[in-house]
Amino acid sequence: MCNITKEKVYEAISTVIDPEVGFNLVEMGLIYDAIIDDNCNVKVIMTLSTRGCPLHQMIKTWVQEAVEKIDGVGEVEIEIVWEPAWNISMAADNVKEALSGGTPSF
Repeated sequence: MCNITKEKVYEAISTVIDPEVGFNLVEMGLIYDAIIDDNCNVKVIMTLSTRGCPLHQMIKTWVQEAVEKIDGVGEVEIEIVWEPAWNISMAADNVKEALSGGTPSF
């Protein structure tokens, strides 16, 4: 039985900061799901804010390394998807407010 939870995975990923905006990937709404099997293997389904993100591979590596630090984790797979496309409405309120320069109007 695996004791790794989706919450633990999201907590680990929240240590990864998007260098362009200074918020973590969970706050940004870039993490769509974390699937944990009975052997504690983890698959993270995520996106990036833009397809042309110059740090695409770097961010993917950072997420993988963050999840691999979870005690007892097995293999870690990171899948980048483009559907649904990310938009600012997926971000936490504090991110929306900061990036819009004021009170969110979303």
